[in-house]
Amino acid sequence: MVLHRELDHLFSSPFVDPPKDDAKSSGMSIEKKIEFLESLTGKVTNRRSRRWLNDRLLMELVPRLNAEEIRGLFAPPPWGDEVPPSTFSMTNMEEWDRFRNIDMDKEVNIIHSLENSIEKRKGHIDADKMAVLNGWHRIDCRTRDALRRSCLSELIEGYEECVRAFITESTDGDILELQIQDPFHRLLLHGVCEFYNLASDTVSGYNGVESSKITKIKRKKKGSPVLPNITLSHFLKMSKEGSW
Repeated sequence: MVLHRELDHLFSSPFVDPPKDDAKSSGMSIEKKIEFLESLTGKVTNRRSRRWLNDRLLMELVPRLNAEEIRGLFAPPPWGDEVPPSTFSMTNMEEWDRFRNIDMDKEVNIIHSLENSIEKRKGHIDADKMAVLNGWHRIDCRTRDALRRSCLSELIEGYEECVRAFITESTDGDILELQIQDPFHRLLLHGVCEFYNLASDTVSGYNGVESSKITKIKRKKKGSPVLPNITLSHFLKMSKEGSW
């Protein structure tokens, strides 16, 4: 009886259906509903009545679902969208049977050819990496730090183009002379020469007006220059990006 009286009071109260044009009064009415329903739980001792009050409280807190939300509850098949066809169902049966019934000897040959191609490609990549790392280790620590901190990638690429062209076109005894005044740029050039296993030395010159610095590059007496497929500038770029 207490429950029925309280519910009649709730449904007859003015805040059950508040006016829709007043958002503030609507929010206040919901709060009053929740407070009223919570107060009823202290007066009702029946378990079923308490369960009904809890359900009513949840209905007041959670808004009603719209059509899209209700449809989302039944999205999995067979109620929702159709299942996309699988790859095997779209495959031509004759081609699939040909693949499934392949001759065992032919299958072994295909697997061996794939493994050999992967090993060759891996060995080629490893050889290029080792050549770059060997060239990088030939550079002294001070120059390596300068190359890492340098942002003059275009300058290093220009030095490399000159050095690589000198390696391919020169013979023993030829000397490449570059006039570079900036000491930091000369340090980078010496690092490029060490990377390609070339000897480099900077001397002072005089052109009649002012003194200048000339860097002379030549082949080493012992050992031949190295021309790896991966350039130093590309190696530095990959190292800065973290992909090496």
